Amino acid sequence: MELSSGHKMPALGLGVWRAEPEVLKEIIPRALELGYRHFDCAADYKNEAEVGEALALAFKQGLVKREDVFITTKLWNSDHGHVKEACLDSLKKLQLDYLDLYLIHFPVATKHTGVGTTGSAVGEDGMLEIDVTISLQSTWHAMEELVEAGIVRSIGISNYDIFLTADCLAYSKIKPAVNQIETHPYFQRHDLVKFCQKHGIVVTAHTPLGGGAANEEWFGYKSPLEDPLFLELAKKYEKTPAQVMLRWGLQRNTNVIPKSSKAKRLEENIDIFDFQLSHEEIKKISQVDKKLRSNQPARFWGIDLYA
Repeated sequence: MELSSGHKMPALGLGVWRAEPEVLKEIIPRALELGYRHFDCAADYKNEAEVGEALALAFKQGLVKREDVFITTKLWNSDHGHVKEACLDSLKKLQLDYLDLYLIHFPVATKHTGVGTTGSAVGEDGMLEIDVTISLQSTWHAMEELVEAGIVRSIGISNYDIFLTADCLAYSKIKPAVNQIETHPYFQRHDLVKFCQKHGIVVTAHTPLGGGAANEEWFGYKSPLEDPLFLELAKKYEKTPAQVMLRWGLQRNTNVIPKSSKAKRLEENIDIFDFQLSHEEIKKISQVDKKLRSNQPARFWGIDLYA
């Protein structure tokens, strides 16, 4: 997928959220062997160092070259006032000279807890300590300086709605190349996706499978993987429900970054380029939208930022 920055991003990537650090040293080489070239990281995932070790070894062994892979990571909320320092900290952990894509993880600045510590300070009232002295505009201009310094190739946003995305477009010198949002068949967000695409912003779908068992455990959310429509389509195409959902994501021109630490799932998730859903099937999928957000950080922050 071509970004507004002129760089290209693979349409499918591997997300490393909630991936156990010790497992990543096995997952990443296997993913590279299978053909994955895009890895979606974040300072807050607390596994950048392990991703960096695995990539460094892959480069050393000649499995891939640095220019063959696309590495995304994200600025955490508590580092909005320390953008360059946070970026350099991520680069050091990832053992890289530059990032392909750097995103503002959430559109909120919170109390600084130390560069790279990714804390989420909560006050005595049980609510997240939001720093109201730092604007998203100032954070974005600091992101732009990273591109000008040559340590980041493309910059973008994450978890931004239409209002915030439109505002960013208005004040930016360098337009956001990507908006990474939760979107899947039960939370399709058609208007936000179309708005971004209309304005040249590529949408990356995090949680493209609805979070599976993990989000059901954390947030009490039922994944669309068991939806009868996806079971039916999986049977028709001799694929898994997850493969059908990822294929749907690609066909709506979004970038998808499923997460898995299991070898079989890694293989399945990348095996989605040999079939195509029909227009009628896409229409049926549009009708299962429940407008259900599966990832709700209010559980940890004591405040619903989407209220």
